[in-house]
Amino acid sequence: MSSSPKSPLAIGPIVSSAHLATSSLPALSEIEFALTMANHAFQRWIVRCATAAGLPGLSPMDVLILHLVNHRGRAKSLADICLVLNIEDTHLANYAIKKLAAQALVKTGRAGKEKTVAITEKGAGICKIYAEIREELVVQTITQLGHDPQDLSRIAALLRTLSGSYDQAARAAAAL
Repeated sequence: MSSSPKSPLAIGPIVSSAHLATSSLPALSEIEFALTMANHAFQRWIVRCATAAGLPGLSPMDVLILHLVNHRGRAKSLADICLVLNIEDTHLANYAIKKLAAQALVKTGRAGKEKTVAITEKGAGICKIYAEIREELVVQTITQLGHDPQDLSRIAALLRTLSGSYDQAARAAAAL
């Protein structure tokens, strides 16, 4: 009697840490692995897109801060940048802002005692080119694949909720 190869359905959940998938919620290990892959792919993408838009040498955080500062065309405080992007170490955001300011993509200022960051014309122009590249290379592909925009919004809401759970767990773990 010959044995047939295992069906792909019999391999179990797709995870990077089987020892964590033996928990009472193995699907969470699948989410964690997917988040890891998506995070790395997204960071590679934003750096490559920024390079294609004319800004080589930026880190993922630099790109994220540039887009956030450009958001709605209003200056942002350092505290707000860190809050929105969930950056715990403000010195990392400060370093990125200095890099962006050195390239004349953002300008810093003050509102009272608080440091503010605003987009420059050059920075807004780069963000526009980035958006055009993103439209061609990502948005059109996602649209052609037939993904429902409402499903994408639900996934985004789920990820924001999970983020809050991990933040709360991090606070609890720090108290152990």
